[in-house]
Amino acid sequence: MKPKIITAREAAALIPSGSRVMFGGFIGCGAAHAIIKALDETDVENIEGVFDDGSIVNGPDGSPYYAWARLIHSGKIKKYIGTHVGSNPDASERWARGELELELVPQGSLAEMIRAGGMGIPGILTPTGIGTLVEESPWVDRKLEIGGKDYLLMKPLRADFALISGYKVDKRGNIWYKGTTRNFSPLMAMAADTVIVEAEHLVEVGEIEPENVVTPGILVDYIVVREEDYHG
Repeated sequence: MKPKIITAREAAALIPSGSRVMFGGFIGCGAAHAIIKALDETDVENIEGVFDDGSIVNGPDGSPYYAWARLIHSGKIKKYIGTHVGSNPDASERWARGELELELVPQGSLAEMIRAGGMGIPGILTPTGIGTLVEESPWVDRKLEIGGKDYLLMKPLRADFALISGYKVDKRGNIWYKGTTRNFSPLMAMAADTVIVEAEHLVEVGEIEPENVVTPGILVDYIVVREEDYHG
């Protein structure tokens, strides 16, 4: 079945309060900016956000809060599951005031937890975090000793929605990512019940060479075409 082409506002309207949402991107690079902006303009609340970092303030597009940082600032993100908040002082301050819950895990562990969620793997083993506060994370199932070495069994991570962005997206939802905008998006597209991709350029089927398709369209439910005059 071909994914449905909808507007950013229609995409935002699909996401109810209390949802767990994965946001593709790295400090906003590769984020679904138009959908995030539309989501911020709704009355949705209590979102569990899964993203690598807290993004930044004073974004390169001129926005005071870049990418999902705007959702943190507006209070729509109740819980942040990710790896780092130091790039966003607003997020750190909200956590200190008790306005934002943080569940931090190492970056590589997060990527593997998402991959496990998409592949149906019951967990991942890693030595990263042994002897640190990571051992107390709610995402650690147990500590194991294998071959005389300690490992943490991290739980898989899935979400209700994934909001990702592709540089080229064809009308069947096949995605090609440009450069480092790829980051977490291919993993998140496999680990969410509903996947919405924001296309920088919507192209005809066949314009993306088969060997260049990174995320196949069968994983994509909806396509949003980013407006050319979008400025954050």
